[in-house]
Amino acid sequence: MTPYARRGVHGQTVEALARRILGGRIPEGATLDLVALQSELDVSLTALRESLKVLAAKGMVDARQKRGTFVRARADWNLLDADVLRWQFQGADEATDADRTLLRNLAEVRAIVEPAAVRLAAERRTEADLQALEAALDAMGGQDADPGQAVDADLAFHRALLNATHNELLERMEMVIEPGLAHRDRIVHSHPHSEDPVPAHRAVLDAVREQDATAAETAMRALLVQAGRDLDRIDGPDDTKGTGGK
Repeated sequence: MTPYARRGVHGQTVEALARRILGGRIPEGATLDLVALQSELDVSLTALRESLKVLAAKGMVDARQKRGTFVRARADWNLLDADVLRWQFQGADEATDADRTLLRNLAEVRAIVEPAAVRLAAERRTEADLQALEAALDAMGGQDADPGQAVDADLAFHRALLNATHNELLERMEMVIEPGLAHRDRIVHSHPHSEDPVPAHRAVLDAVREQDATAAETAMRALLVQAGRDLDRIDGPDDTKGTGGK
């Protein structure tokens, strides 16, 4: 599940096509008009076909004789792919209805994964793990931190927690969690009335440092509840139902 990081025309073409499919502009089952797309995106047919191969590898498109290249059913898409998650959120500054649904789904995944992961982190953490967590918390800087810095620091903190489990599969969960967490953080940290994230993260770190697995799990659940409150506050009273726990 390595992130697709190629830049230039090829990367731009991949992302343009992906966003159209994910956003419904090219619906499930639609057959792609490659000539029209080539003209619209101003790329060569070779570049377009190479870009479609990337999306085919992620389960989003396929090609058949007589039918041509078409969009596969959403059930076939690799929705846990880091790029697919990132493309769904890319460029959005506010939570749309589709974003909110995906954020709820990711919040439920986090509520399952992170409390269990932090128990392992408390049991297995090394001094290097604690240093990484402390550095991320220092960079978080409270409510006065630059929003971009706060987002990066939060991602670094949760990444360090997963790394502290010393479980390779859990460490890879960062690729599932981070795109949604980054999007949620950009919304929350740019809002003036969000709660200070540092105390909740500090409670997690303190429990991990003390190797108290139960306290670490409790602190992580409290942190996730606070994250849900922050997003609910921004969405407003009419949109809060079901959004807790992010």
